[in-house]
Amino acid sequence: MSRPPLSRLAGIAVGVPVVIALAAAGCGSGHAPGDTAGAGSRTVSVTLTPDGCQPDPASVPAGATTFTVVNTHADAVSELELLKGDRVIGEKENLTPGLSGSFSLNLDGGSYTLSCPGAKKDSAVFTVTRRSAAKGGGTDGGSPSAGPVQHELDEATAGYAAYVRDQSGRLVTATEAFAAAVRSGDVARARSLYPPARVFYERIEPVAESFGDLDPAIDARINDVADPASWSGFHRIEQALWQKNTTAGMAPVADRLVSDVKRLNTMVGSATYQPAQLANGASELLDEVAKSKITGEEERYSHIDLVDFAANIDGAKKAFDLLSDAVEQIDPDLAGSIDSAFDQVDTSLARYHNGQGAEDYVSYTALSRSDLTTLARQVDALAEPLSKVGARVVGNR
Repeated sequence: MSRPPLSRLAGIAVGVPVVIALAAAGCGSGHAPGDTAGAGSRTVSVTLTPDGCQPDPASVPAGATTFTVVNTHADAVSELELLKGDRVIGEKENLTPGLSGSFSLNLDGGSYTLSCPGAKKDSAVFTVTRRSAAKGGGTDGGSPSAGPVQHELDEATAGYAAYVRDQSGRLVTATEAFAAAVRSGDVARARSLYPPARVFYERIEPVAESFGDLDPAIDARINDVADPASWSGFHRIEQALWQKNTTAGMAPVADRLVSDVKRLNTMVGSATYQPAQLANGASELLDEVAKSKITGEEERYSHIDLVDFAANIDGAKKAFDLLSDAVEQIDPDLAGSIDSAFDQVDTSLARYHNGQGAEDYVSYTALSRSDLTTLARQVDALAEPLSKVGARVVGNR
């Protein structure tokens, strides 16, 4: 979900005062098109401006496509989404002025929408034309010819769909238990059940974000909503439990939260993915870590930010692990550098793990400025090679 710039959160206490530009810049910064585009990939350039986000070109043939996105001076616009119907299939977030980024996908023929929330004209039509069968390769970008890594890529997408369904089902169970504690008025029990539910959501957050209004309903913070009276989801209850020390008035919020995670569970049941979406989702999770977990703003009342941080890393690692056999064949050096970078982050997080469960981490307020700087640098070192995977695998579909 698109978040306000950190400058707008200056008045919010986040436990440990720290300014870490390194990780945010590393995840938001892009590479030159020649560095990111896979073999045969077409490049579409988009500049985020206060007026809009017109693609250049506005139409491409079906197949491998890389979107390069740059924000030169649009203070109110920091995100580009590519939608097919109502579902976001690709995006680049947190591009404040001066930053650029890219994402790659295999696109079928049809009409798409580019969305740039905050611009005067916040959407633009993007068209993908079907390839002629006479020119070879079928008639759209979703039916590639067999290649040396095709089996591994197919196994990866099937494995990821199963993983998302598993995590979503566990999210429903954990959220129902959490909501029951909220309804009963048991603050201590509700506090203890909040972190486990957050783990399952944070591991699959990019998938939730792809379904329009679901992520804001489930995961919005108070500064993400125009009308605080309409605020719903985990963080509204988090505020009541930790800041107000009560569950009063939260039963309807808990009921809606259960309904929303059940709706997410239903929607992921039939969702399919392409290899580049696994890679793009992994990068998005690193972006979430850099922007809102490492700063302490995500869980500003409970300070369980390391739980979310670790869950985001878990989700990114799962996506990459599923792709790793294919990436080893495409670019073994890249695969090795990513494995090494994941190991470094995992080793650092292990220092703050104080139990057996995925939710058992020390409070964010226990971390020093030095701890945060080290984590930020390691996330940055992981985000850079991971950002290249989407373009690598899209050229092999």
